[in-house]
Amino acid sequence: MSQGYEAKTSVEIDAPRARVWKALVDPDDVRQYLHGTNLSTDWKVGSPITWSGEWKGREYQDKGTILDVEDQRLIRYTHWSPLGGSEDVPENYHTVTYTLSGDDGRTTLSLTQDNNPSQEEADQMAQNNWRPVLEGLKELVEKE
Repeated sequence: MSQGYEAKTSVEIDAPRARVWKALVDPDDVRQYLHGTNLSTDWKVGSPITWSGEWKGREYQDKGTILDVEDQRLIRYTHWSPLGGSEDVPENYHTVTYTLSGDDGRTTLSLTQDNNPSQEEADQMAQNNWRPVLEGLKELVEKE
């Protein structure tokens, strides 16, 4: 169930869904477009997911739980980051959802992140954080 205001963005990618999917779930690919982060999970519902690395000279380990996975269609997980300055309690977690659609070598990748405190902050999150991530993913898979 969605809570708070939602950040939403999407990107059209000239690559098959299978390749876009790999870019979402493969730690080596993720590291290339997500600020050098180290992704760790087994992609099973109920399993932990972590992202660790260094951001602006500060080490971090973001964490969450896998909520839903549908091969080449959907990934949904919770997410909390200590860099956000909030306490590690359930009400401070976001739910992040990726959906993939399309065929014939073209994929639409959409992302939604809930639990933003205002629509303005949600829109800023979509534009300043998530949009560059999706553009980086697009660049990675289209250059192959």
